[in-house]
Amino acid sequence: MRETVHDVKGIYAIIPTPAIPGADQITTADTVDYEETVRAVNCMIEDGVDAIMTTGTFGEAATLTWEEHLNFVVTVVEAAKGRVPIYAGATTLNTRDTIVRAKAFQEKGVSGLLLGRPMWCECDDDTIVSFYRDVAEAVPELGIIVYDNPVAFKGKISSAVYAQLAEIPSIIAAKCTSLGQAFWNDVDAVKGKIRMLPMERDWYEGWKTKPAEILACWSGAASCGPQPAVQLKRSIFTGDEEKAQEITEGMQHASQTFFPDGEFKLFAKYNIQLEKIRINEAGYINAGPSRPPYTKVPEEYAEGAREAGRRLAELRKKYSGQLTLMNESES
Repeated sequence: MRETVHDVKGIYAIIPTPAIPGADQITTADTVDYEETVRAVNCMIEDGVDAIMTTGTFGEAATLTWEEHLNFVVTVVEAAKGRVPIYAGATTLNTRDTIVRAKAFQEKGVSGLLLGRPMWCECDDDTIVSFYRDVAEAVPELGIIVYDNPVAFKGKISSAVYAQLAEIPSIIAAKCTSLGQAFWNDVDAVKGKIRMLPMERDWYEGWKTKPAEILACWSGAASCGPQPAVQLKRSIFTGDEEKAQEITEGMQHASQTFFPDGEFKLFAKYNIQLEKIRINEAGYINAGPSRPPYTKVPEEYAEGAREAGRRLAELRKKYSGQLTLMNESES
Protein backbone atom coordinates (compact mmCIF):
# COMPACT_ATOMS: atom_id res chain seq x y z
CA MET A 1 0.00 0.00 0.00
CA ARG A 2 1.30 3.45 -0.93
CA GLU A 3 2.50 5.67 1.90
CA THR A 4 0.47 8.79 2.60
CA VAL A 5 1.51 12.14 3.99
CA HIS A 6 0.48 10.90 7.45
CA ASP A 7 3.09 8.13 7.24
CA VAL A 8 5.94 10.58 6.61
CA LYS A 9 7.54 11.02 10.02
CA GLY A 10 11.09 10.91 11.29
CA ILE A 11 14.34 10.73 9.35
CA TYR A 12 14.34 10.31 5.58
CA ALA A 13 18.01 9.52 5.04
CA ILE A 14 19.80 9.93 1.74
CA ILE A 15 22.56 7.49 0.87
CA PRO A 16 25.33 7.68 -1.74
CA THR A 17 25.84 5.08 -4.42
CA PRO A 18 29.03 3.42 -3.09
CA ALA A 19 31.71 3.17 -5.75
CA ILE A 20 34.53 0.71 -6.23
CA PRO A 21 38.16 1.87 -6.63
CA GLY A 22 38.60 3.13 -10.17
CA ALA A 23 35.03 4.39 -10.46
CA ASP A 24 36.47 7.81 -11.29
CA GLN A 25 37.91 6.38 -14.54
CA ILE A 26 35.84 6.43 -17.73
CA THR A 27 36.96 2.89 -18.60
CA THR A 28 35.36 1.28 -15.53
CA ALA A 29 32.23 -0.57 -16.63
CA ASP A 30 30.29 -1.35 -13.43
CA THR A 31 31.29 1.13 -10.75
CA VAL A 32 28.88 0.18 -7.95
CA ASP A 33 30.18 -1.40 -4.75
CA TYR A 34 27.24 -3.71 -4.07
CA GLU A 35 28.72 -5.28 -0.95
CA GLU A 36 29.17 -1.88 0.68
CA THR A 37 25.67 -0.92 -0.41
CA VAL A 38 24.19 -3.86 1.52
CA ARG A 39 26.30 -3.07 4.58
CA ALA A 40 25.37 0.62 4.47
CA VAL A 41 21.64 -0.03 4.15
CA ASN A 42 21.69 -2.45 7.06
CA CYS A 43 23.64 -0.02 9.22
CA MET A 44 21.31 2.87 8.45
CA ILE A 45 18.21 0.84 9.27
CA GLU A 46 19.66 -0.75 12.39
CA ASP A 47 20.78 2.67 13.62
CA GLY A 48 17.27 4.08 13.37
CA VAL A 49 16.42 5.89 10.12
CA ASP A 50 12.77 5.83 9.10
CA ALA A 51 13.17 5.76 5.31
CA ILE A 52 15.95 5.73 2.73
CA MET A 53 16.18 7.86 -0.40
CA THR A 54 18.60 7.02 -3.19
CA THR A 55 20.07 8.30 -6.43
CA GLY A 56 19.54 11.99 -6.07
CA THR A 57 22.43 14.40 -6.57
CA PHE A 58 25.15 12.89 -4.42
CA GLY A 59 23.61 9.49 -5.14
CA GLU A 60 25.04 10.24 -8.60
CA ALA A 61 21.93 9.52 -10.64
CA ALA A 62 23.42 11.74 -13.36
CA THR A 63 26.61 9.67 -13.71
CA LEU A 64 25.34 6.11 -13.33
CA THR A 65 24.55 4.04 -16.37
CA TRP A 66 20.96 2.81 -16.43
CA GLU A 67 22.14 -0.74 -15.69
CA GLU A 68 24.13 0.46 -12.66
CA HIS A 69 21.24 2.59 -11.50
CA LEU A 70 18.71 -0.24 -11.65
CA ASN A 71 21.04 -2.83 -10.09
CA PHE A 72 21.89 -0.45 -7.25
CA VAL A 73 18.22 0.25 -6.48
CA VAL A 74 17.49 -3.49 -6.54
CA THR A 75 20.35 -4.06 -4.10
CA VAL A 76 19.00 -1.39 -1.74
CA VAL A 77 15.46 -2.82 -1.84
CA GLU A 78 16.66 -6.37 -1.25
CA ALA A 79 18.92 -5.29 1.61
CA ALA A 80 16.14 -3.32 3.28
CA LYS A 81 13.78 -6.32 3.26
CA GLY A 82 10.76 -4.10 3.78
CA ARG A 83 12.00 -2.73 7.11
CA VAL A 84 11.78 0.90 5.94
CA PRO A 85 10.35 2.57 2.82
CA ILE A 86 12.76 3.03 -0.10
CA TYR A 87 12.42 6.06 -2.40
CA ALA A 88 14.48 5.77 -5.57
CA GLY A 89 15.59 8.77 -7.57
CA ALA A 90 14.11 8.58 -11.06
CA THR A 91 14.82 12.04 -12.48
CA THR A 92 15.81 12.18 -16.15
CA LEU A 93 15.78 14.86 -18.83
CA ASN A 94 12.27 13.97 -20.03
CA THR A 95 8.95 12.56 -18.91
CA ARG A 96 9.00 9.33 -20.94
CA ASP A 97 12.37 8.13 -19.63
CA THR A 98 11.36 9.08 -16.11
CA ILE A 99 8.23 6.94 -16.38
CA VAL A 100 10.24 4.01 -17.78
CA ARG A 101 12.53 4.19 -14.76
CA ALA A 102 9.66 4.64 -12.34
CA LYS A 103 7.92 1.53 -13.67
CA ALA A 104 11.14 -0.49 -13.50
CA PHE A 105 11.69 0.57 -9.89
CA GLN A 106 8.08 -0.24 -9.07
CA GLU A 107 8.56 -3.77 -10.39
CA LYS A 108 11.57 -4.15 -8.08
CA GLY A 109 9.62 -3.17 -4.99
CA VAL A 110 10.39 0.47 -4.17
CA SER A 111 7.93 2.39 -2.02
CA GLY A 112 8.14 5.49 -4.14
CA LEU A 113 10.21 8.01 -6.05
CA LEU A 114 12.51 10.88 -5.16
CA LEU A 115 11.67 13.04 -8.13
CA GLY A 116 13.19 16.24 -9.42
CA ARG A 117 12.06 17.78 -12.69
CA PRO A 118 13.81 17.76 -16.08
CA MET A 119 16.63 20.31 -16.05
CA TRP A 120 17.83 20.79 -19.63
CA CYS A 121 15.45 23.73 -20.02
CA GLU A 122 13.94 25.63 -17.13
CA CYS A 123 10.38 24.46 -16.55
CA ASP A 124 7.60 27.02 -16.15
CA ASP A 125 4.80 26.45 -13.65
CA ASP A 126 2.47 24.65 -16.04
CA THR A 127 5.27 22.35 -17.18
CA ILE A 128 6.22 21.45 -13.60
CA VAL A 129 2.65 20.54 -12.69
CA SER A 130 2.14 18.58 -15.91
CA PHE A 131 5.37 16.65 -15.40
CA TYR A 132 4.52 15.54 -11.89
CA ARG A 133 0.93 14.76 -12.81
CA ASP A 134 2.00 12.64 -15.79
CA VAL A 135 4.42 10.60 -13.70
CA ALA A 136 1.93 10.22 -10.84
CA GLU A 137 -0.76 8.96 -13.22
CA ALA A 138 1.68 6.49 -14.81
CA VAL A 139 2.65 4.92 -11.45
CA PRO A 140 -0.23 5.69 -9.08
CA GLU A 141 0.87 3.00 -6.61
CA LEU A 142 4.11 4.85 -5.82
CA GLY A 143 4.46 7.72 -3.39
CA ILE A 144 6.39 10.72 -4.73
CA ILE A 145 8.79 12.93 -2.79
CA VAL A 146 9.36 16.13 -4.74
CA TYR A 147 13.03 17.08 -4.98
CA ASP A 148 13.01 20.89 -4.84
CA ASN A 149 16.57 22.10 -5.39
CA PRO A 150 16.53 25.64 -6.88
CA VAL A 151 20.10 25.48 -8.20
CA ALA A 152 19.98 22.01 -9.73
CA PHE A 153 16.55 22.46 -11.30
CA LYS A 154 16.91 26.10 -12.38
CA GLY A 155 14.48 27.68 -9.99
CA LYS A 156 12.44 27.05 -6.89
CA ILE A 157 8.98 25.54 -7.08
CA SER A 158 6.53 28.32 -6.28
CA SER A 159 3.86 28.20 -3.61
CA ALA A 160 1.22 28.40 -6.35
CA VAL A 161 2.65 25.24 -7.92
CA TYR A 162 2.81 23.49 -4.57
CA ALA A 163 -0.88 24.23 -4.10
CA GLN A 164 -1.57 22.37 -7.36
CA LEU A 165 0.82 19.51 -6.57
CA ALA A 166 -0.98 19.03 -3.25
CA GLU A 167 -4.04 17.95 -5.21
CA ILE A 168 -2.14 14.97 -6.68
CA PRO A 169 -2.72 12.23 -4.07
CA SER A 170 0.53 10.31 -4.61
CA ILE A 171 2.72 13.37 -3.95
CA ILE A 172 3.27 12.99 -0.23
CA ALA A 173 6.40 14.99 0.63
CA ALA A 174 8.91 17.54 -0.67
CA LYS A 175 12.64 17.77 0.02
CA CYS A 176 13.39 21.46 0.66
CA THR A 177 16.73 23.24 0.88
CA SER A 178 16.23 25.76 3.67
CA LEU A 179 13.83 27.43 6.05
CA GLY A 180 12.67 30.96 5.35
CA GLN A 181 9.53 32.78 4.35
CA ALA A 182 9.27 30.87 1.07
CA PHE A 183 9.29 27.58 2.97
CA TRP A 184 6.50 28.70 5.27
CA ASN A 185 4.50 30.01 2.32
CA ASP A 186 4.82 26.54 0.78
CA VAL A 187 3.72 24.88 4.03
CA ASP A 188 0.61 27.05 4.04
CA ALA A 189 -0.04 26.38 0.34
CA VAL A 190 -0.12 22.58 0.64
CA LYS A 191 -2.58 22.64 3.58
CA GLY A 192 -1.14 19.53 5.19
CA LYS A 193 -1.44 17.41 2.03
CA ILE A 194 2.33 17.32 1.43
CA ARG A 195 4.90 16.86 4.20
CA MET A 196 7.48 19.61 3.69
CA LEU A 197 10.89 18.24 4.71
CA PRO A 198 13.61 20.56 6.02
CA MET A 199 17.14 19.25 6.38
CA GLU A 200 18.04 17.74 9.74
CA ARG A 201 19.83 20.77 11.14
CA ASP A 202 16.74 22.93 10.46
CA TRP A 203 14.23 20.38 11.74
CA TYR A 204 14.03 21.58 15.34
CA GLU A 205 13.47 25.20 14.32
CA GLY A 206 10.80 24.13 11.83
CA TRP A 207 9.09 21.88 14.35
CA LYS A 208 9.00 24.67 16.94
CA THR A 209 7.18 26.88 14.45
CA LYS A 210 4.65 24.29 13.25
CA PRO A 211 4.88 21.20 15.49
CA ALA A 212 1.84 19.51 13.97
CA GLU A 213 3.23 19.72 10.43
CA ILE A 214 7.04 19.56 10.47
CA LEU A 215 7.24 15.96 11.63
CA ALA A 216 10.06 14.71 9.41
CA CYS A 217 13.36 15.79 7.93
CA TRP A 218 15.66 14.72 5.14
CA SER A 219 19.26 14.03 6.00
CA GLY A 220 22.30 13.70 3.79
CA ALA A 221 24.48 13.93 6.89
CA ALA A 222 22.91 10.67 8.06
CA SER A 223 25.34 8.96 5.68
CA CYS A 224 28.03 10.16 8.06
CA GLY A 225 26.15 8.34 10.82
CA PRO A 226 22.45 8.84 11.62
CA GLN A 227 22.85 8.74 15.41
CA PRO A 228 22.70 12.53 15.95
CA ALA A 229 19.54 12.76 13.82
CA VAL A 230 18.00 9.78 15.63
CA GLN A 231 18.69 11.41 18.98
CA LEU A 232 17.25 14.66 17.63
CA LYS A 233 14.08 12.82 16.59
CA ARG A 234 13.71 11.34 20.05
CA SER A 235 14.23 14.74 21.63
CA ILE A 236 11.65 16.41 19.40
CA PHE A 237 9.03 13.69 19.83
CA THR A 238 9.50 13.56 23.62
CA GLY A 239 9.53 17.34 23.98
CA ASP A 240 13.12 17.54 25.24
CA GLU A 241 13.81 20.92 23.67
CA GLU A 242 17.06 21.50 25.54
CA LYS A 243 18.55 18.34 24.03
CA ALA A 244 17.09 19.15 20.61
CA GLN A 245 18.74 22.57 20.72
CA GLU A 246 22.06 21.04 21.74
CA ILE A 247 22.02 18.54 18.88
CA THR A 248 20.96 21.19 16.38
CA GLU A 249 23.85 23.42 17.39
CA GLY A 250 26.24 20.50 16.95
CA MET A 251 24.88 19.83 13.47
CA GLN A 252 25.16 23.47 12.52
CA HIS A 253 28.76 23.55 13.78
CA ALA A 254 29.54 20.49 11.67
CA SER A 255 28.23 22.20 8.54
CA GLN A 256 30.20 25.43 8.95
CA THR A 257 33.14 24.29 6.81
CA PHE A 258 31.09 22.30 4.33
CA PHE A 259 29.83 25.12 2.10
CA PRO A 260 32.66 26.94 0.28
CA ASP A 261 32.66 30.57 1.39
CA GLY A 262 29.29 29.82 2.99
CA GLU A 263 27.57 29.84 -0.41
CA PHE A 264 25.11 27.14 -1.45
CA LYS A 265 25.38 28.13 -5.12
CA LEU A 266 29.16 27.61 -5.05
CA PHE A 267 28.71 24.36 -3.13
CA ALA A 268 26.29 23.18 -5.82
CA LYS A 269 29.09 23.29 -8.43
CA TYR A 270 30.87 20.57 -6.45
CA ASN A 271 27.93 18.95 -4.66
CA ILE A 272 28.71 15.34 -5.61
CA GLN A 273 32.42 15.57 -4.89
CA LEU A 274 32.06 17.39 -1.57
CA GLU A 275 29.34 15.08 -0.29
CA LYS A 276 31.40 11.98 -1.06
CA ILE A 277 34.49 13.50 0.51
CA ARG A 278 32.52 14.31 3.68
CA ILE A 279 31.01 10.82 3.87
CA ASN A 280 34.33 9.08 3.29
CA GLU A 281 36.05 11.20 5.95
CA ALA A 282 33.31 10.47 8.49
CA GLY A 283 33.93 6.76 8.05
CA TYR A 284 30.39 5.45 8.43
CA ILE A 285 29.92 4.54 4.75
CA ASN A 286 32.70 3.91 2.26
CA ALA A 287 31.26 5.98 -0.57
CA GLY A 288 34.33 5.57 -2.76
CA PRO A 289 35.33 8.06 -5.47
CA SER A 290 32.88 10.18 -7.42
CA ARG A 291 32.19 9.32 -11.05
CA PRO A 292 33.18 11.34 -14.12
CA PRO A 293 32.87 14.09 -15.05
CA TYR A 294 32.34 15.25 -11.44
CA THR A 295 35.74 14.31 -10.05
CA LYS A 296 37.59 17.62 -9.66
CA VAL A 297 37.30 19.99 -6.70
CA PRO A 298 39.57 22.75 -5.32
CA GLU A 299 41.61 21.45 -2.42
CA GLU A 300 40.46 24.15 0.01
CA TYR A 301 36.86 23.12 -0.63
CA ALA A 302 37.77 19.45 -0.22
CA GLU A 303 39.42 20.15 3.12
CA GLY A 304 36.32 21.96 4.30
CA ALA A 305 34.29 18.86 3.47
CA ARG A 306 36.77 16.62 5.28
CA GLU A 307 36.55 18.80 8.37
CA ALA A 308 32.77 18.61 8.22
CA GLY A 309 33.05 14.82 8.04
CA ARG A 310 35.35 14.73 11.06
CA ARG A 311 32.94 16.88 13.06
CA LEU A 312 30.02 14.64 12.13
CA ALA A 313 32.05 11.59 13.13
CA GLU A 314 32.52 13.15 16.57
CA LEU A 315 28.78 13.78 16.84
CA ARG A 316 28.12 10.19 15.82
CA LYS A 317 30.44 8.93 18.54
CA LYS A 318 28.85 11.19 21.15
CA TYR A 319 25.25 10.28 20.41
CA SER A 320 25.93 6.59 19.75
CA GLY A 321 26.86 6.27 23.40
CA GLN A 322 23.80 8.16 24.57
CA LEU A 323 21.47 6.10 22.40
CA THR A 324 23.01 2.86 23.69
CA LEU A 325 22.40 3.93 27.28
CA MET A 326 18.83 4.96 26.49
CA ASN A 327 18.09 1.69 24.70
CA GLU A 328 19.49 -0.31 27.61
CA SER A 329 17.37 1.63 30.10
CA GLU A 330 14.25 1.03 28.01
CA SER A 331 14.82 -2.72 27.66
